[in-house]
Amino acid sequence: MKSYVLDLNSIDRVKGFVAAIEGFDGYFDLASGRYVIDAKSIMGIFSMDLSKKVEFRVLETNAKIAEVEAAIAPYLA
Repeated sequence: MKSYVLDLNSIDRVKGFVAAIEGFDGYFDLASGRYVIDAKSIMGIFSMDLSKKVEFRVLETNAKIAEVEAAIAPYLA
C-alpha cells in the first residue's frame, strides 16, 4: 500500500481528482482520521471535512504507480 497526503479543499479540486483516478482499475481509499471512503466516490468525498488534508491510499491497482502519481500530482498537499 502506498499513501499520499492530498489537499482537496474546493469543489473543482474534488471533481478533478475523481476524474483523474476514475480511469484506473483498482482500489483506492481516502482517509481523514478514522473516516475512510472509496476515493472514486464523489459523494463520499463531499461528506468528508475537506478543510483538512486527507490521506489517499493506493490499496491495489493494475496501473503503474508512476501513472497514478502523475494523475494525482496536482492534488498533493
